[in-house]
Amino acid sequence: MMKHSIRAILTTGIALSSYPANTTATFFESAFLHQRQFTTKSPLPHHTRTIPSVVPLFSRSTTNRPSLQFARRTNYLPFQNQLQAREQSSSEKMQLNMSNDETTNCSSLKPVAGVREVADHYSTFLLDMWGVMHDGTNTYDGVLQTIQQLKKAKKRMIILSNSSKRTSDAIQVLRTLGFDPAEDFEDIITSGEVSYRMLSDDPTLECGPKWDVLEGLIRTGRKKAFVLGSGNGDEEYVESCGWTLMGSIREADLIIARGTFTIRDSSSTNGSGSIISKDEDEEVYDQMLQEALKIAAELRLPMLVTNPDKVRPDKDLSPMPGSIADSYEKLLGGDNGDDGGRQLVKRIGKPFPEVYNLALGLESSASAESKSASAIMVGDALETDVTGGIRADCSTLWVTQDGIHSAAVSKEGGDYDEGVKVVIRDFNREKGNI
Repeated sequence: MMKHSIRAILTTGIALSSYPANTTATFFESAFLHQRQFTTKSPLPHHTRTIPSVVPLFSRSTTNRPSLQFARRTNYLPFQNQLQAREQSSSEKMQLNMSNDETTNCSSLKPVAGVREVADHYSTFLLDMWGVMHDGTNTYDGVLQTIQQLKKAKKRMIILSNSSKRTSDAIQVLRTLGFDPAEDFEDIITSGEVSYRMLSDDPTLECGPKWDVLEGLIRTGRKKAFVLGSGNGDEEYVESCGWTLMGSIREADLIIARGTFTIRDSSSTNGSGSIISKDEDEEVYDQMLQEALKIAAELRLPMLVTNPDKVRPDKDLSPMPGSIADSYEKLLGGDNGDDGGRQLVKRIGKPFPEVYNLALGLESSASAESKSASAIMVGDALETDVTGGIRADCSTLWVTQDGIHSAAVSKEGGDYDEGVKVVIRDFNREKGNI
């Protein structure tokens, strides 16, 4: 009997005859689906819409902001092969009361037994990679078969990854995992690739308004970069797009935050900046990072974040470049209402609009609304995948058994409903939404 890897939740129960109940391609066992809410759609076009830094997944009842809505899960057993999803009557919808003063609007929570539950309702699947399709080493059970089923059904499948590496690296990873990238996916978009094209001043890149700060640097020929590295290909990445890699942050025009693994020692007397590896000496790395960020903040250096993830979906939830960006923004005064400080940090990737605009062609098409309505974002991270999907007016499928939130969801003594509520509540508290 096949082990289903991924739990998710659906807002409306759908029985799809095109995906037989005994298929092994049932990937995303039980996920949370946030369906596109037309009543909360901003009247502004996508490229001019003003959006908060994090869309609340639960909204106070006094607001009309987009919210991730839930209803009680039915007929669910944690180790059950299939879930019989059914429509919820209005009487079954519930309010989740976190405390006397923290009431959230929640309705329409439904489990999804597999992609077959939603496949006929969407023409485009935006797929995260790590935490959804694989665990960093191996694909999850049923993923390869599901991709083939979706391909046979003529679905558009587009990879949206927050990897700081280029698309060619993602293609290599997918091949290693057993996919045929050229045949399986219409497009493979990484935040690292979009950032690279921005740094290259690629005139064919249509992903929304350009970052004025970067445009100014390129226009005036100030193209010296200090890199917070991934430890793999940093020099080639920077130099092949026309920038010069600097050993000292004092000599740089821009910080490129690619990773949290290496940094150059800006205190080197010869200016070459010896490479400090976090794996070799974490204490020295952290010291060098803090010193570099402090100097950069004093100089008001801009930062391009090529991977906005804050943690990696591994067992340790290791920090990622998004966490560095947050720290740097605080040093710049962004937390104190300094808009100039916030303008100096540009994050590329989910949940920000550039990658969704590219994936769905929202910037170059008059039919942006219909493209969003027919798309579903499948991901494991609330802050990036789910929030990004909501912002782009897509439906979203939140994967919970694997990926970033799996441990937190499952630690509530096996009570899956309670685990989900706690994770969402804590997320919204952290973001100041409740």
